[in-house]
Amino acid sequence: MEKGRTTIEVGADGVAVITIVNPPVNSLSFDVLYSLKDNYEQALKRNDVKAIVVTGSRGKFSGGFDISAFSAIQGGKIGQPNADFISIEIVTNTLEGAKKPSVAAIDGLALGGGLEIAMACHARISTSNAQLGLPELQLGVIPGFGGTQRLPRLVGLTKALEMILLSKSIKGEEAHSLGLIDAIVPPDQLVIAARRWALDIVEFKRPWIRSLFKTDKLEPLGEAREILKFARAQAQKQAANLQHPLVCIDVIEEGIVSGPLAGLRKEASSFQHLLASDTCKSLVHVFFAQRATSKVPGITNLGLTPRKTKKVAILGGGLMGSGIVTALIMSNYPVILKEVNEDFLKAGIDRIKANLQSRVKKGKMTDEKFEKTLSLVKGVLDYESFRDVDIVIEAVIENISLKQQIFADLEKYCPPHCILASNTSTIDLNLIGEKTNSQDRIVGAHFFSPAHVMPLLEIVRTNKTSPQVVVDLLDVGKKIRKTPIVVGNCTGFAVNRTFFPYTQSALLFVDRGLDVYKIDRACTKFGMPIGPFRMIDLVGFGVGVATGMQYLQSFPDRSYKSLLLSLMLEDKRSGEATRKGFYKYDNRRKATVDPEINMYIEKSRKMAGVTADPKLLKISDKEIVEMVFLPVVNEACRVLDEGIAVKASDLDIASIMGMGFPPYRGGIIFWADTLGASYIHRRLEEWTKRYGDFFKPCSYLTERAAKGISLSASVERGKARL
Repeated sequence: MEKGRTTIEVGADGVAVITIVNPPVNSLSFDVLYSLKDNYEQALKRNDVKAIVVTGSRGKFSGGFDISAFSAIQGGKIGQPNADFISIEIVTNTLEGAKKPSVAAIDGLALGGGLEIAMACHARISTSNAQLGLPELQLGVIPGFGGTQRLPRLVGLTKALEMILLSKSIKGEEAHSLGLIDAIVPPDQLVIAARRWALDIVEFKRPWIRSLFKTDKLEPLGEAREILKFARAQAQKQAANLQHPLVCIDVIEEGIVSGPLAGLRKEASSFQHLLASDTCKSLVHVFFAQRATSKVPGITNLGLTPRKTKKVAILGGGLMGSGIVTALIMSNYPVILKEVNEDFLKAGIDRIKANLQSRVKKGKMTDEKFEKTLSLVKGVLDYESFRDVDIVIEAVIENISLKQQIFADLEKYCPPHCILASNTSTIDLNLIGEKTNSQDRIVGAHFFSPAHVMPLLEIVRTNKTSPQVVVDLLDVGKKIRKTPIVVGNCTGFAVNRTFFPYTQSALLFVDRGLDVYKIDRACTKFGMPIGPFRMIDLVGFGVGVATGMQYLQSFPDRSYKSLLLSLMLEDKRSGEATRKGFYKYDNRRKATVDPEINMYIEKSRKMAGVTADPKLLKISDKEIVEMVFLPVVNEACRVLDEGIAVKASDLDIASIMGMGFPPYRGGIIFWADTLGASYIHRRLEEWTKRYGDFFKPCSYLTERAAKGISLSASVERGKARL
């Protein structure tokens, strides 16, 4: 691979244009940073250079520091430079401290280190659509090239905290109104305007500003301390398990209280410390794992080009179907929605309208855009207009014979190239396509509810699905802003199958004496958005019982049949929709504990013939988390072993985006590897002896525990079961 670099070109006007060249986003690798320093020093020495303009090649300033260097440093492949070398030696002393003025010419991206380089220049010119921000907290670190010190001095403390703590980027126009950008110009005028501005500084027509020493935008010390105190409280409330937002606030405060140079030194040492943290390692893993989902061996390496999808049809306008339609039309796909009668069709269109209207209310969509987007949906009651669609996604109820009939009909009406997809969450696709002759174009397109919000798309292939069909769906998935993972075919596929032991182990331990609410609290404290019982309430007991039966039929040797849900369902307690489940719900759907459930638990225990285990009353939150998640890890190992998931990192992304597993723990397998296969194996063996075969470690886990191999390490395995 060609190394990243910067180029220098000196014009007749005496302006040296230094251009960052490191496609695709001009990331700041160490090569680029050292080259930038060298070219700056060259420009400063040359008598024919009066001023400097810094820009990026191909319409992008810089997407920030090269994240692959994070992995290399964490893995010990490359050494980390002195903490303050880049921030103080290069950015502060060489760029900002230069004896000749410099202007940043910003187009496209100026993110992270890219924006930090721009802020060290003495002025910034930008296009209106340029994107500026400091998103480093998403990777478990803080800005490390002076961003914590310069941004508050350019835009004020409140706005800087919002941008840094929420990783919120802004467009050029807003940056200009805040004072982060000095002028907005069209892209074709960008470098010309920056050259002129730089010469104006030389000629004393414009101010020469070193942003590190600006103070006019900073609030008085007392007020600043109140703002920082509020920011700390918000950070602790929103991310109780994360330290780096608080470290970031401390670093910003150091600069305000002790001066910007003290702030830079604290920033540099804090950055280096955070780079070695478990949180940073986890989030960097997630960053690369998400990008790796689109690489599927035997599919994406065949040189196939995605076919153009011009029109999509959806069958069923219920909660899932209407959500899928919403996701498609928001990305400008024309969609046909088919329902069985006028009432159902109207209800489906109304749901789509409501989804879009909530975006209008939040200011994410204009009224004009709302009308235009809604006009992309056409409601129908028959298959006549299916003759020119490219993809059909079936989203009706989980009924095998109904789905088989639908797919037989689709084969008759849809063109031969049309992809026939099902949104089923559990039913084997071979069963669904059994009565067709089109099994090469049958595929699962499993969205997660609500489909227009949840970021994951599970693409399920059978052993007959054509690679072209998978490539086409991967393309559509990206265009509707989903992260697609390609998985094999079995009951529950990869995501739901991996996680079925989550609720089953929780139910097993409730039968054995653990408190429902204690389990939920331990799981949310661990970082899950909601615990297993709150999740059952949300999904509904009907769905819970039905999917539980599917797993019981498919995996009878390792399913736990709890009677608790059925008993509560008999009394019309079926979750949030009926205002009563494991929790009680008020008009605003606020959940509160309900002592009445103890009666059902006692009954369930008696019917199961088990007694409460007194040891469970004394266990810690950490043990509860392991009790509900280690069976999930065990099932994830089976999913990997059978080739249902192509790689461990796909399951990590699936657990985060499909099930709400905390990203700062790196995903289900990454987290499991922090505990170690032998520890997990030992715990599962203990519980197998005490509570039965539900916990029995699978052969994949047993083998890796014995050999001391990580769960994520790839191995040659037998033929994948698709």
